[in-house]
Amino acid sequence: FPSNVLSFPSVSSWDAAYERELQTFQDIGDAGEIWFGEESMVRIIRWLEKQKVPLDSSVLDIGTGNGVLLIELAKSGYTDLTGIDYSPSAIQLSEKVREKEGMSNIKLKVEDFLAPSAELSGFEICIDKGTFDAISLNPDNAVGKRKQYVRSLCSALKPEGFFLITSCNWTKEELLKEFSEGFEILEELPTPKFCFGGRIGNSVTALVFQRT
Repeated sequence: FPSNVLSFPSVSSWDAAYERELQTFQDIGDAGEIWFGEESMVRIIRWLEKQKVPLDSSVLDIGTGNGVLLIELAKSGYTDLTGIDYSPSAIQLSEKVREKEGMSNIKLKVEDFLAPSAELSGFEICIDKGTFDAISLNPDNAVGKRKQYVRSLCSALKPEGFFLITSCNWTKEELLKEFSEGFEILEELPTPKFCFGGRIGNSVTALVFQRT
């Protein structure tokens, strides 16, 4: 199957989109869209629980958006949670959501993952739901940005740490190629299937890698 291409907002419009979500949250208390739906969060949390990943493991949510995944992880008992996003409005929104949920121990930072600060390292788990997709669709040197993403991931994640990625833009085979240096595939997580023209495929790919 070819890549399942989805149209994302351009880089310049991310902040405007999160500003709108921030205003909506302030107006009616709605945190906004959950990328890939709630089942995508359940899938991640179930895998961590199945692997008996310690609840005090350090977790980085790359491109945290409204921070709802971190809230769900905190509700599941995880205690060392960090979310980053390069959109200040996204971090403002996730701070509001964190405040509403009373999860003051979640750390949130404005951070560009392609130019990470020195302290963005030593994580035992990194999670990406759609951020690699968005970077891949950047018309300005997408190939170079994907390579930089992998370099940033190698410096953020401890050796033998886990990387969980959910994508609607890349097939399993394509992701294996993108993350072939420094990572090995551990598992493909089940995602919803669709049928088109008698062929069955996945609209979403979810993989778990381990840093070598």
